[in-house]
Amino acid sequence: MNVLVIGANGQIGNRLVHQLKEAGHNPVAMVRKEEQIKQFKEHVVDTVLADLEKDFSHAYQGVDAVVFTAGSGGDTPKSQTKVIDRGGAIKAIDEAEETGVTRFIMVSALKANRDPGTWSEPMEHYYDAKAKADEHLRNSDLSYTVLMPGRLTNESGTGKVELKERIEAIDTKTITRDDVASVIVELLDEEQSFGKSLELLQGETSIKQAISDLS
Repeated sequence: MNVLVIGANGQIGNRLVHQLKEAGHNPVAMVRKEEQIKQFKEHVVDTVLADLEKDFSHAYQGVDAVVFTAGSGGDTPKSQTKVIDRGGAIKAIDEAEETGVTRFIMVSALKANRDPGTWSEPMEHYYDAKAKADEHLRNSDLSYTVLMPGRLTNESGTGKVELKERIEAIDTKTITRDDVASVIVELLDEEQSFGKSLELLQGETSIKQAISDLS
């Protein structure tokens, strides 16, 4: 599949691009700055220069699926979070519908689909932006998956996760960025994940088995 990775320069996006290529897909790394292209060219990865704050419709040419991994981060000013995590994501969803790209995976955040009363005040604007973008995707006609990983770490992936529509015990658990990328690769053409919002944390189940258990 030709997979457009929006936010390819980010920590999950970068890992995802390389894992997609290893899995036999053709990733298309969407980046915002010229200087970000070189790192992908060195690994013979297709790139496209595009900005979520401008017209980026050209990035969808020849694409079979879109993975939205862009994010402003919890420490970003509230105004920019609104622009990227909500506005940019909504534009990406609308563009997929307009161009006929039906498969769309959204990398959201754990708790974005939960009671706002559980959101900490410093992160409230971030979860709110994620929640609104996720809801826009759920109301679309796309074959979507909303993936909601918990607190991210840079440790090596274990290949073992907990992947469910709702995970009860979430407060002390984390998930590696490696494993988030690996889950996305496996979810890409798994129809049992279509139309689902899935929470993701480290666990004791292999990724393939966790996805199989969704059906």
